[in-house]
Amino acid sequence: MVVPRAFADAVVQHARDDSPNECCGLFAIDDGAVSKLYPAENIHHSPLRFEIDGRFVLKAIEEIEAQGSALGLYHSHTKSAAYPSQTDVNFAELWPGAVWLIVSLADRDAPDLKAFRITGPDVEEVELAVE
Repeated sequence: MVVPRAFADAVVQHARDDSPNECCGLFAIDDGAVSKLYPAENIHHSPLRFEIDGRFVLKAIEEIEAQGSALGLYHSHTKSAAYPSQTDVNFAELWPGAVWLIVSLADRDAPDLKAFRITGPDVEEVELAVE
């Protein structure tokens, strides 16, 4: 999957802005590349979990589907690696087939951005190119 540099930078900045809490949002994917970001508010304002307001999710998904795009979700880990936690794996059951971007701020000077597909208990890293 390709993430344009401006989108990768925006996700990292969102993570930094919301720190020490996790940030979250959705994105559209077209032809294997992120085409639009939908930054959201973490309604829990928590460093350990995130949730997006359902009305925001429905509106974003409606727009993404109307464009014929695929859905992706992103969030940050403030102190742990850019790898899905058990909470992420459990939550992913609601979004079968979605790509997940996770940005880690464990090293604030060197944020780490990775992509995954989560199917049941299986986590598969998705090749990511930031261009």
